Amino acid sequence: MEEHFDVAVLGMGPGGEVAASRLLKAHKKVAVIERELIGGECAYWACVPSKTLLRPPEAKTAAARSAGVTGAELDWAAASDYRDYMIRHLDDKAQIDGYKGQGATVIKAEARITGPGTLQAGGRTIHADHIIIATGSEAVMPELEGAENVTIWTNRETFTTTTLPRRAVVIGGSAVGTETATFLARFGVDVTLVHRGKALMEREEPRVGELTRLYLEEAGVNVRLASHAVRARREGDSSSLELDDGTSVGTDVVIFATGRRPRSKDLGFEAAGVKLDPKGAVVIDEQCRAGEGVWAGGDVTAVMPFTHVAKYQGRIVADAILGHARPATYDGIPRVVFGDPEIAAAGITQAQADEQGLSTAFAELDLAESLTRPWTYEQEPRGHLGLLTDTNTGTLIGAWAVSPLAGEWIHQASLAIRARIPLAVLHDQVAQFPSYSEAFHMALDNLKYRKELL
Repeated sequence: MEEHFDVAVLGMGPGGEVAASRLLKAHKKVAVIERELIGGECAYWACVPSKTLLRPPEAKTAAARSAGVTGAELDWAAASDYRDYMIRHLDDKAQIDGYKGQGATVIKAEARITGPGTLQAGGRTIHADHIIIATGSEAVMPELEGAENVTIWTNRETFTTTTLPRRAVVIGGSAVGTETATFLARFGVDVTLVHRGKALMEREEPRVGELTRLYLEEAGVNVRLASHAVRARREGDSSSLELDDGTSVGTDVVIFATGRRPRSKDLGFEAAGVKLDPKGAVVIDEQCRAGEGVWAGGDVTAVMPFTHVAKYQGRIVADAILGHARPATYDGIPRVVFGDPEIAAAGITQAQADEQGLSTAFAELDLAESLTRPWTYEQEPRGHLGLLTDTNTGTLIGAWAVSPLAGEWIHQASLAIRARIPLAVLHDQVAQFPSYSEAFHMALDNLKYRKELL
């Protein structure tokens, strides 16, 4: 069977869904192709289940820290039941029917590009004027001697489990490792986090890593930095992980939170003139074009592997196909880790500014020492904010926060960075009292200047 479409969308995660929906609204003939579940990794095995399961312990912590609240308890059965509802019980029938109702041809099959404008999927030959590659990414599974003898999980098993382990070792100290350790520890699991680096959250400011470790350890996580696993062992019903310093950690499950790689291998992308970088990411231009009549968005591009970036790129691609091309810009896009408290950042770090030779000013603010809102929010307030400015342009270029609700109010910094709002305008902004957003005013009043780098 050979069929022709205006657009074929290869992969129906968040980026593919956004692009497909916009194109269908514009009355394009669209084929949507997905080998697993429409909605992708985020909807079923990552963002949605993880944030759903992180919310109950967050609420318990908030209750415990609030004046006049007692008795909040966690109910794993109820939490996991609601998680299953949120991930649609791993069933995408409603999504299939929804796209068919919008006029899309839905193909649930493995697909491969066979040439310019041509794909094979489920025994069908698809010809399309435009192909959108949105195949996402997959968890990296590093080699571990003896791994076959123990229970290994990635985010998929972790956030869809029906039974919590008694003990867990989380390998990896970035966003996924931090969220995983937080979720499990707050639900009573004995958690050890093992990370090769000397600090957690190494892509952010060092202070963010320090605070992340502080709050993980407060939650009961045993954090082992500058360490890595060398082998796994099983003796009867007991498993253990041997570390490079000669110590071992008993565990029921080993969870890899060691990053993700673009899903591009053996999918025929090169047949359509698409180039891959050394790590397998699809190379795109500023309009997310990967070749003649070929576009790409989301994790497969490895530009910024976040769901919100995939959705943004989906808009960029769809608009370009519809004749409204514009460049994608990534300045100031927020990065949030749903720890307890939340960890949020936008823009660049001091180290990145130094690499660019920028003259900067910076500030760090202890929110409990400066604001009223943290004290109305909890009895023992937590929270810090950091700002980084370019003294030559008089604009904000970086921000971070480790605080309750940080994932919500970091967007003020995100907008300021993306729109290059002058510091004078930010100074003149009037924040609600009491609110965490007042911290931006306080921090701007306390900027410390660095000499311009030679």
